[in-house]
Amino acid sequence: MASPTDSRKHAADVDGRIAELLLAWYDVHHRELPWRTPPADLKRGIRPDPYRVWLSEIMLQQTTVEAVKPYFRAFLEKWPTVRSLADAEAEDVMKAWAGLGYYSRARNLKACAEQVVQLLGGRFPDSENGLRELPGIGPYTAAAIASIAFGRPAAVVDGNVERVVTRLFSIATPLPQAKVEIRAHVERMLAAARPGDFAQAMMDLGATICTPRRPRCMLCPLRDDCSAVAHGDPELYPVKPAKAEKPMRRGAAFVAVTPDGSVLLRKRPGKGLLGGMTEVPTTGWTSRIDGATGAASAPFPASWRRAGSIAHVFTHFSLDLEVYRAEVPPSAPPQGHFWSAAAALNGEALPTVMKKVIEAAIPGATKRTR
Repeated sequence: MASPTDSRKHAADVDGRIAELLLAWYDVHHRELPWRTPPADLKRGIRPDPYRVWLSEIMLQQTTVEAVKPYFRAFLEKWPTVRSLADAEAEDVMKAWAGLGYYSRARNLKACAEQVVQLLGGRFPDSENGLRELPGIGPYTAAAIASIAFGRPAAVVDGNVERVVTRLFSIATPLPQAKVEIRAHVERMLAAARPGDFAQAMMDLGATICTPRRPRCMLCPLRDDCSAVAHGDPELYPVKPAKAEKPMRRGAAFVAVTPDGSVLLRKRPGKGLLGGMTEVPTTGWTSRIDGATGAASAPFPASWRRAGSIAHVFTHFSLDLEVYRAEVPPSAPPQGHFWSAAAALNGEALPTVMKKVIEAAIPGATKRTR
């Protein structure tokens, strides 16, 4: 029978082998991403730009890589440094963020840039603890920035990493309870000499090989050490609790259009859901089936006609909106509202739900290329 010392040594050997195999795979198969410094450049002493790493990590929170790419490039073109972002108008930042979702990230992005410039001389902290003091940076994002931008040995655990680790070690504890166990495994495997590459290698493996469905195990550099592969059931992991059904809310939205195509808009309060974003007038969003969803609930009288309905899913609830349109003569906008010209509409800070509403009433009105 193996002694506890022998068992620990064997586990350490396995952890070291996993890191070595993973990094060798990453050197050849890493994804080319606009915010990433390739391994070859790192070996030549080219260090990642903390601003680009931070910007990408904030954008990638709960958002796919493909969705983020054009936004990242557009932000970098408008604001190439943290100082230029700190000096930007908040409204311009919200407009540039429109469509990316989770809009508190944009508000925190601006606040963080201002704090880095005003209090830290334009330099990001190089430790997890220092980074967590900044707006919008939680434990995962702090670990990712510290590891990738500054080479700190931080355990970076996102959804891809959770999937890889639970399969490697057949972790049957359901998420989120399994997070502590997963982090402990990552900390043991962490390649101290190349922590940033190790973190990105784990993410890339989960995104391209160890996928949620039909993982390509035959191409995986870690298949010989993977417990789930050995047992033939990788898709059983990670174990997740059953999803609760999201509550439904309902309401009505009103698209007022002048003869020249201008649309009546207003700005939402700075805090709360979709804070600081732009919208057409709407009723409140209620869970009552008999709530205010008809033309009679419009904020002012006009010849409102139904233009369809839209559905949108937020993090904590689903929303159905009845959409109404009215052609109205040019006039002074109601207090707290403004007219957006047809040519300017696609540059407004419209969240996706409002783009759906306007498209239902005026097809093609919000389309734009980034």
